[in-house]
Amino acid sequence: MPEARDREVFRELKPICVPLLENSFLTPAIIPRVLSLLGDLHNVLQKHHNSGFNFNPSLVSYTMFPLTSILRRNEAPTLPDRIVELLLLSLRILCEDWWWYCDVQTWEQLFMLFGAFVGGLEGKGKGKERDDESKEAAIHCLISLARPRGEEDGPTMLRVDSSLATSTLSKYTEHARSPRFVPILGQTVNNLTMTAGSPSLRLQRSSLELLCILLVHYLPEDFAPSVLPGVVSSMSRVSLGASSSKGWANGDIVSLALSAIGEVIIKAAGDAVCIRKGLVRDATSLDDLVALTVEDGDSAKAPIQEYYVPRTVSWLKAISSQLLMAVNALTPIVSHPTPTALLAICRLSSSLLESTYLTLPSCRPLLTSFLLSLNQSSYGSVSTSAYEFLIRLTGPTSKMRHSFLQILLQMTGDILSTLPRLLPTRADSKVEHLATQIEAVCHLATSPSADHSESFSVLSKGIGKLLGPMGGIERWGWRLLNVMEFDLPSITVTDVPAARLILESGTDSYPLHFPGVFLKHVTTRSAYMSLERMFRALGHAGGQDCIYAVEWFAAVGKSQRDTRGVSSLWLACRILEGIAGVSLGNTDDIIPRRSPRIDKTSRGLARSIAEIWDAEDIDDEIAPDAQNDPAEGVPDVEHVQGLIVLDQSLRIGHRKFVDPQRQIFQPVLHSMMALQVLSVTARILQAQFTSLLLQALYPVLHSIVSTASQLSESGLAALGTIAFSTSYASPANFLLSNFDYALDAISRRLTRQRLDIDAIKVLLVLVRLTGRNIIQKATDVVEECFDRLDEYHGYDVIVDGLVEVLLEVIKVAEGDEDSHAVRSEDPGLVVSIPPDGTRMEAFEKWFETRSDVHSAEDDTADYGPAPRRPWGKNVDEDEEAESGESQNPTNPDAEAAGPVQALAKQVVSRTIYFLTHTSATIRAKILDLLSAAVPVLPESALLTSIHQAWPFILNRLSDSEPFVVTAAAGLIEALSTHVGSYMHRRIWDDIWPRFREMLKSLEASDSKSALARRGVGSVGTESAYTQSHRLYRSMIKTMTAAVKNVQVNDALAWEVLLRFRRFLHSQAHEELQTSAVALFVAAGRKNADAVWLVLSFTGASGESTAAFLRRVVWDVSKNMGSILQEIDQQVQL
Repeated sequence: MPEARDREVFRELKPICVPLLENSFLTPAIIPRVLSLLGDLHNVLQKHHNSGFNFNPSLVSYTMFPLTSILRRNEAPTLPDRIVELLLLSLRILCEDWWWYCDVQTWEQLFMLFGAFVGGLEGKGKGKERDDESKEAAIHCLISLARPRGEEDGPTMLRVDSSLATSTLSKYTEHARSPRFVPILGQTVNNLTMTAGSPSLRLQRSSLELLCILLVHYLPEDFAPSVLPGVVSSMSRVSLGASSSKGWANGDIVSLALSAIGEVIIKAAGDAVCIRKGLVRDATSLDDLVALTVEDGDSAKAPIQEYYVPRTVSWLKAISSQLLMAVNALTPIVSHPTPTALLAICRLSSSLLESTYLTLPSCRPLLTSFLLSLNQSSYGSVSTSAYEFLIRLTGPTSKMRHSFLQILLQMTGDILSTLPRLLPTRADSKVEHLATQIEAVCHLATSPSADHSESFSVLSKGIGKLLGPMGGIERWGWRLLNVMEFDLPSITVTDVPAARLILESGTDSYPLHFPGVFLKHVTTRSAYMSLERMFRALGHAGGQDCIYAVEWFAAVGKSQRDTRGVSSLWLACRILEGIAGVSLGNTDDIIPRRSPRIDKTSRGLARSIAEIWDAEDIDDEIAPDAQNDPAEGVPDVEHVQGLIVLDQSLRIGHRKFVDPQRQIFQPVLHSMMALQVLSVTARILQAQFTSLLLQALYPVLHSIVSTASQLSESGLAALGTIAFSTSYASPANFLLSNFDYALDAISRRLTRQRLDIDAIKVLLVLVRLTGRNIIQKATDVVEECFDRLDEYHGYDVIVDGLVEVLLEVIKVAEGDEDSHAVRSEDPGLVVSIPPDGTRMEAFEKWFETRSDVHSAEDDTADYGPAPRRPWGKNVDEDEEAESGESQNPTNPDAEAAGPVQALAKQVVSRTIYFLTHTSATIRAKILDLLSAAVPVLPESALLTSIHQAWPFILNRLSDSEPFVVTAAAGLIEALSTHVGSYMHRRIWDDIWPRFREMLKSLEASDSKSALARRGVGSVGTESAYTQSHRLYRSMIKTMTAAVKNVQVNDALAWEVLLRFRRFLHSQAHEELQTSAVALFVAAGRKNADAVWLVLSFTGASGESTAAFLRRVVWDVSKNMGSILQEIDQQVQL
């Protein structure tokens, strides 16, 4: 069968090879024919090669003869590029199988031939520069000649095993190391370094593939130093994308280029070869240490061969410094966007660290930094590979284990010392790069690998020592604080504090998180987050040994409220998070790392930080004493744009004195950071934090009432964190359970010795956050408020705050349906008006029986209390009977009265005197308080206070402040709604006359207002936020409640309809129209005829007896239709 296949292939090749041989001498007329034949030959060869056919030596020789004839009979520079390309492509296929049979001389000739096409050196004299396709074909031919084979690549006719493939490759590699072939190899390597810089991606890839094969299998070890500089410099340019217009080189190209760099460096300056040459010594035993002290005797130096660079100690020192610069130039590849390139730089770093740790000691920190940066890569494969390399380098089998651990610790200390000089330069990429390296070292120290526990323990102790008492934190800590300047974002999303938003909508509808801050010298968010993760990782890796750094930074932060104090608290918080294994940004239920030392430090830190709110106020700016400044002598590093101003010491002539830099006072930021520290201690202590609430709860609540939105939001976030840490479902439940702690802290700040106005705001926010559960603790709050009112009743600010607290308590009771008083319905309001069709019949029936005498048994009317025994009994007996009845009351109001009603009664009875206060705000809040207390109090308690305060309430309707008048109208509305029978005479005798005069004055003032609506018959103002609009709305709603719940006087009700019908005008404000419609519908239930008459004749035309009602300027037709329709529906029901 193989012979038959060979004959079949021969028959296909013969019609092509014979004409090709006949036309081997090229002329312009023959070239098209030769191109066609070469194309057919390549197609046939490719077809059979793809099918798995192996060309035997006879077929190879037969096919190669016409191809070599073309090369022999024609000058190489005269050959067209296309012919050369097709010819080389055909030779590549033949070389794939000829590799197994070819002799060394033929292999050398072919290598020289293909290499000449790559370098353009074919023929004598100056060669011809071939196109990229021809060079690529020649390189593929060289790859076919040079690449190693396996068992699966061998011809089927041969019994191929691993020994045959190895022996064949060894035959060629041994010949490549001969002095005769070395120049050819060097020239080929040089040509490949040039073609590797081509813009053609395919030519680049094939050149680098061949270069890697030659460097790995064919480059002699002694010849490697000769090609080292050229290969490293060329491959560095290729890997950095010097020939690419996109800025970044292709990931595969970078991978191949870095592989070539690593291979040539290891072969030229690796530890193994340099140890053999005696340039370095590896001390792994006691005998090796002894040998280091013994000088070598005079050894005969080997003769220096041509083209070879001898390895000497001076050469190693020189090449070490050059390679350091070359490797440093590869730093941008660490930020390459493709994982292939990142994996390549990762492999290069690992291989060089393992193979050149003796010969290239200066490159160790740089290569280690590459691995540390890649360990934090966003690509999983890259970070995993870097981590595995780091684990291997620190493993017990690694020769450089101890030196590598020392490098990691030294790098950590150097980076911490470098950051103070680097941060002010605004080099965010460098800052992020260094921070990522420390984070990787810390993650390595906390790795759970059991085989490397000893190495990781050494690393962890080293980090703990760096942040411990002997780590020199006083030296680098002050420098770091001097450059870390925090600030709040310049963009404010809302002017309303977050606390107000949450208190209005509830804590569950608003995410609780600490607001972000930024560093002035760090512009990118990623660099800021990398610094935050770095300090957190340092604390996690160092463990309890880092507590000293936390205490040191916390002490600095407590003593200063300037930029240094802010940054010191931020650093203390981040390191403490790392020590305990918690994070404020993570809301998951994480179990913190606990120990007696950590708990003790957390408790002391919480108490110390809480004392910041007890300190006296200080000036807005603090000028630090330059003589006592610990950071004195630190060089100023700043980012300057434009011309660089010379230092004062370098100026000639008059010198100007420069004032020392002043630290800026930042109380808001300082408090925000202090709250974060408190929150972290709460996450650590968890339930044990409850014992610290007496000191720590007030600072949190005090921050919530701050006018700075960021501090207010921080306070709420801290409250939520503390509640979560102490296992409460919500902040409201937490405050309710620990209400006594908060109230005690507030009380101690409302004494004459220690008066804090903000404590009243804290009490108010405490009531709001607790919500309806405050009813259980309302007695304590009310007593506290009245005690302070008695003590500070002459101070308007304090009285205003305390009244607002009482108002909030009453509002909470108002919102609780269970706290409302139970009232019987007014029998006068439930009398239904008979339908029109039966009114006359009902009247006739009553008229006929109006004189009939009814017995007492038939009379079921309730005439109120009456004597139950005959007149004339003993007075003492009456008193005893009355006392018995008092012990068993039958008053439903008394039966319904509870602790909430008693509390509300106390509040109302003791605050009505403030209705005449000089402060309009206090008067308005008292009116609001009375309005909120109306549904809560029973009539027996409510009406007594209202009757007593009624003259003052009426006076508030003529108050000089419109918002007080609005509040008074709201109180009358509430009274009309809930106690309509009591308000009957007061509405029509006292209230309506005042409303009538107010309507007239408001109408006159609106006509002169710039906000009044324009147009025929326009009513009111354009805005719904003017005082006149609010008064209109309050009066309409008050009269609506009066009409619904108070017995209507027909004459006055008629006047009400006439006065308020103008608000039905289509040009009035929509809110006033809606309120007026509700008023007329309520009036229609009592007297539908009057409503119909007023509405019908307001817009009527023509002569009529009711023409005096006509107001054609008001368009009420639309609202009239909806009112009459709703009244008809109610009548039908």
